[in-house]
Amino acid sequence: MPRQFKSEKPFIEVFCEGESEQAYVSFLKKKFADVAVINCPKSTGLFEEADSKYRNDIRYKSKVEVTDEIWFFFDVETKDISKWERRLKIIKRLRNLRKKPCIKVRLLMTTGCLEYWLMLHYEMLAPSIQTEADKENMISRLVHKEPTYKKGDLAATSKIAENYPTAVVNAKNTVSYLLKDGLPTLEDTDERNKWLCTECRTFSTVYEAIDYLESLV
Repeated sequence: MPRQFKSEKPFIEVFCEGESEQAYVSFLKKKFADVAVINCPKSTGLFEEADSKYRNDIRYKSKVEVTDEIWFFFDVETKDISKWERRLKIIKRLRNLRKKPCIKVRLLMTTGCLEYWLMLHYEMLAPSIQTEADKENMISRLVHKEPTYKKGDLAATSKIAENYPTAVVNAKNTVSYLLKDGLPTLEDTDERNKWLCTECRTFSTVYEAIDYLESLV
């Protein structure tokens, strides 16, 4: 395997829960191609998938020295609360695949369904999104805004994603509002992320990825 040399652009590996997240990453990859190299596996899968790839796949092992960030793009749901400690162990292992500096692991989390993050591209809202009916309602609201939208549709998702500056402002508000409910900090820490993953309030942290990419421009 040829030695990997560091690009001038940050190299980011993204693991997605589903095809809808992959479609949004495709938009980011194209939009910010001048400032970052974003790679997303064709297969979906999150923490266990990444752990397996970095343990067993020579293609991923060979990219450790040039990988700046690893992102996990997923929905936060009550059924996954018990998975946090296991996921944190994987996060810590991935950080330490390389020393000085460690690899940054970023969690792009959205309550309930990706469609909530997409709705933030149009308006500020924070309804409960816990049940299947809540999720279907959010999808319906999004389709009202963008009639061509279907899960995983690249063209429709890209059209929505062009409004990302609005989504960033709205999503920051969703997290800030949680301070009064006990959110430990706005900073991207394990303590904060545990709270977000286990309290299951309505929010999205996807804006942090966009803030990072825009900081590179």
